[in-house]
Amino acid sequence: MLTAAEVKRVARELGADLCGIASMDRFAGAPKQQDPRYIFPDAKAAIVLAFRIPRGYMRGIEEGTYFASYTGMGYGHMNNVYMPGVMRELCCFLEDEGYEGVPIPNMYIGASISFPRQAETPERSRPVREGLPFPDVMPDFRIMAFAAGMGEFGYSKVFLTPEFGPMQRFVAILTDAELEPDPLFEGKICDRCMSCVRECSGKAISATETESIVVAGRKIEWGKLDIVKCSIAYRGGNPDYNPFFQPTHKPEDFHGYTGGPAMDKAMEYGRIEGHNPALEGARGCFRACLAHLEAKGVLKKTFKNPFRKRTPWKLPPLGSDGWQGVLAKDSARLTDKE
Repeated sequence: MLTAAEVKRVARELGADLCGIASMDRFAGAPKQQDPRYIFPDAKAAIVLAFRIPRGYMRGIEEGTYFASYTGMGYGHMNNVYMPGVMRELCCFLEDEGYEGVPIPNMYIGASISFPRQAETPERSRPVREGLPFPDVMPDFRIMAFAAGMGEFGYSKVFLTPEFGPMQRFVAILTDAELEPDPLFEGKICDRCMSCVRECSGKAISATETESIVVAGRKIEWGKLDIVKCSIAYRGGNPDYNPFFQPTHKPEDFHGYTGGPAMDKAMEYGRIEGHNPALEGARGCFRACLAHLEAKGVLKKTFKNPFRKRTPWKLPPLGSDGWQGVLAKDSARLTDKE
């Protein structure tokens, strides 16, 4: 009989950094559009895989000199290439053992992306039978990771593991194999230091208002997140933290969940691997959080040198000389050094 220990061993051998298992009853009460039981009604377990985001992917943004690796490697390659490959091999392993494996990639392709406007009025699909959610059902990977005992929600709503803090992405596989679930996480990682709130360039995380849900009988709480402000900041909507933001652009050019023509016109850095550039580099919810947790010494993954080595950068104001004046001064400075 296939065991949870064997599945975890194979998952790690295939390239997953962490593997947790949740029983399907832990998703009772989930919204229909996020309930994985609608995807595979006969599933007995959810296998949740975590893949670390190597710390070096963030180095260029932390220094303010190289922005491509986090977007291209931390998003595009992980979500579209590496993680799906591991999932396929694990699904094939389950099939070889006589069980079905249903992969849920971290791609958000479906029509039911969990934005409020689509939760009630889907625009791209309709249920195939009465009583079913419309396709595609899209479970929340953070909730799945919590149900699999892999860690906890941080105040920023980013999921934290004791191994890597905020630095991982998740996928899941539903299976009809009866696998022993992991116990829910009992530790404490987030100490509500509020670094995520202070350093978020979009001011998207409330310091005073919280939201909460109940999963598997446990209350989960986080700072209220303004998803529109988060989306705008993610794409570089704050010129104080976006070196590609031109003086002819206006902050109001960045709007809505996905931007649209105004966003495309304002953002000239381009798109990498199908993603809008993650120019904000998760300044508060990932980088500030990581620096704090490393300084506290609570993470199992340690490094010879700290991640944050100097005060985080912020662009200086352009001043009365304007953009061209700044460029002229930089050019003269470089000429003098030569």
